[in-house]
Amino acid sequence: MTSYNLPTMSTLPALNSESQMRINALSSALQTMNATTLSACRNCDTLSRRSRHLDSLTSPASEASALLAQTSSNLTATSNVLKDAREKFDTVADCEPAVERLYWGAHESCKEVARHAERQGRGSVLPITMKKLIDGSDGARNNNEMLKAPLSEQDLYAGADAMEIVRDAHAYFSKRLDWKSTKDTLSDLERVHHLGVDAMGLLVTGHLTGAGAAVRRKVEGAPSVEDKDGKKKSAMKAADRAEEAAAQTRDRLQEALQNRDLMKTIGEYEEYLPLSTRVVRELRAIFECLGAMSTNGSGLVLSPLNKSFMVPPPEPILPPGGKIVRTEKVGSGHYTNLTMKPLKTGYPQLDSYGEARKSVAYASVDGYCRQLRNIRKKTLGSNPGNSSIVHHANVDSAARDAVRCIEHAMVVVSGEKAVYRCVVAPASSNTQDESKVVEPHYQRALGTSYSYVAAAAVDRLLDLIEYTFLREAGCAGNLGSVTEAANNPGAAQSGPAGAGEIDMDIRSAASAAAAGLRIVDGVRMLGPSLSKLCELTNPSGVVSPTESNKGPPESTIASALCISLHRSTVKNCSKTLENLARSIQLDPLDGRKHRPADARVATVSSDVVHAIRLITPFISAYKSVSKRRALPWDPNVGENSGEMDTFIRFLVKQLIISLQGKAQNYKNDGGVDAQAKSNVFMMNNTFYLLELLGPVEGMEEQPADDCRIQAPWFTTKITKIFDSEKAKYLTHWESLNRHLTAVDDKELNYQTNKDVLSLESGRLLKSRFSGFIEDFERVYVVHRDFTVIDLKLRDMLQRDIRRVFLARYKAFFDKYSRIQFSKKNMENYLKYPPQKVDSLIGQLFAMQ
Repeated sequence: MTSYNLPTMSTLPALNSESQMRINALSSALQTMNATTLSACRNCDTLSRRSRHLDSLTSPASEASALLAQTSSNLTATSNVLKDAREKFDTVADCEPAVERLYWGAHESCKEVARHAERQGRGSVLPITMKKLIDGSDGARNNNEMLKAPLSEQDLYAGADAMEIVRDAHAYFSKRLDWKSTKDTLSDLERVHHLGVDAMGLLVTGHLTGAGAAVRRKVEGAPSVEDKDGKKKSAMKAADRAEEAAAQTRDRLQEALQNRDLMKTIGEYEEYLPLSTRVVRELRAIFECLGAMSTNGSGLVLSPLNKSFMVPPPEPILPPGGKIVRTEKVGSGHYTNLTMKPLKTGYPQLDSYGEARKSVAYASVDGYCRQLRNIRKKTLGSNPGNSSIVHHANVDSAARDAVRCIEHAMVVVSGEKAVYRCVVAPASSNTQDESKVVEPHYQRALGTSYSYVAAAAVDRLLDLIEYTFLREAGCAGNLGSVTEAANNPGAAQSGPAGAGEIDMDIRSAASAAAAGLRIVDGVRMLGPSLSKLCELTNPSGVVSPTESNKGPPESTIASALCISLHRSTVKNCSKTLENLARSIQLDPLDGRKHRPADARVATVSSDVVHAIRLITPFISAYKSVSKRRALPWDPNVGENSGEMDTFIRFLVKQLIISLQGKAQNYKNDGGVDAQAKSNVFMMNNTFYLLELLGPVEGMEEQPADDCRIQAPWFTTKITKIFDSEKAKYLTHWESLNRHLTAVDDKELNYQTNKDVLSLESGRLLKSRFSGFIEDFERVYVVHRDFTVIDLKLRDMLQRDIRRVFLARYKAFFDKYSRIQFSKKNMENYLKYPPQKVDSLIGQLFAMQ
């Protein structure tokens, strides 16, 4: 157990004394600390007073130091501004040499291209800019031969960089108009920039003109396209196209339209990019350099335009209503003067592109047209013969060449579209920022410049087609009104064409109509594709979300010319059809050529058959005309318009009217043969029509080259006329039967010897035989001069004539020729035995 030691009473006083001492020591320490604290506080107050005094002494020096620092910063900024300003002021001196080098290099390059074109005989189609370079009327003079050295690609890039620097300097000084030297500096910058723009315009003109046509001739016989079975098919030779039939052309074009690559399947040329890689790079650099600038309508401007400023639209402008009419002479090479007006988009690079490629595209189409015309003249000139045949061959060949020119124009426009997309459209460049929005005016200028190029090709094509119609097909004049002639046939056939009308025979009119329908066929099939090639749904190539919902593009000169091409073709073709109908109505009723003396087939019948065979293959082309033009025989338009059968029916009707008029004139001539000749004439012509145009019995499918009228109206109408005329004609032979009546046996009295009839009884038989002989000789003499060339018709008529009287005559002759009714002249009465009569009938209608 633990024990504790407790203090005792003797130790307590000692403990109390020690505690007191400690308390006293603590009190003394507290007093000392208090005194020290008071002293420290007094020292702190003193230091604070001294610190405030020191601050009052150092503040002015700090402010002065801050001001000095600010001054130093301002001096540095001012130095930088002065340095930048000096660089901007030196822009003209630094950039002008590069721009001048670019200008004179482009000037010499463009001039050399112009001289080369002059040596090749293409100077007449050069742009005005290049013509001025040749004759020196551009006013440019330079004595520094160093600047005339060949232009390198680096020179172009240096010039383009200099143009960018000039634009930046102009923007810099435009914000500092209060500087005294700003006005002069801006003027110098604009001068240098204008020189650079001219230089780039010259370079664009030189490159795009010197590149040549964007087409090249196909290699004949080389496999170019795939047919429906996927097999390679050789391109058709030019000689084969020159002899191509209408059906062959239509089948070829139809197959081409179903091919994905249409341009490879039509024409004798193929599209081709005539630009080298370097030229493409240079042209793209130019269009990228100038494409982002604004325009005031007359040229590029360096200063930003006021938002309220209205930029005039690009020129040339479509006339009100968008309809283009002919303003130039037919055959001049131009249809409208719009394509000859200068291009003014406000963007010099686009103007240079348009003028350069317009001249190339026009020369390509014009050269091809001239080439075909020279070949045609040479071919027809080396084959002299019947003028009518030569005329038909010339018209047909001219129409075929017109369709070939349509194909060529399509290839040319397609090639120009490839050139445009390669170097002009902003999105065609790999460095173009597609997120950048193209200005609406620049977008419109792009479309106008391309349309300007395409319009030149279509304009030349349109003039050629109208020339073919008006000069080759005879549409320059007219044959009068078809409606008036139909209402008054006698007046229509009473004489030659009147004042202001042309004299055209049926075959010439038929050739013209077939040629017109052939051209309509080509325009109908290729026109929509050509129109589509002439349009640019997105000229810049950059698609923005707001543009994706826009409607169709606005009409341009090229698209309006395509509409005029179709309208003009339909109009002129309808005129050729009217001329054909009118030529049948105007066919003269008299004259050996028009009304044969021997009543054979009239020329008008063979001409109409020829005409129907020429126009029948163009069923779709005729429908294209009738849907858009009210014709005298078919006033309906649209889907209610008539088919080719309506026109053929009208032609046949006019032919029948003409034949009936000629037949009536046979009657009016008088004479014993008048009526019979009229009948034979109508039979000859109607049977001719049935044989050549009527359907063939037992033939389910007719040959493609054998055009026949399958409609029942034709066979019914013509057969009715033929049967009626044949019945009338046979009545002339029926008169012989009145002499072949039997004699009653009671009236036949013999003389006493009973071998010879009595005088009175003999006279009865003599009168019958002599009457038959007299009428037979009379009728035979009249009818033997008639001509029936068709063997089938000749045999038919001979059989029908035999049926009329020969069997009856044979019975009469066999019965009474055995009786001696004349003592001395028995052989005179029996000189026409049935066998001889039959033989004489077999000699009727033979061609004399």
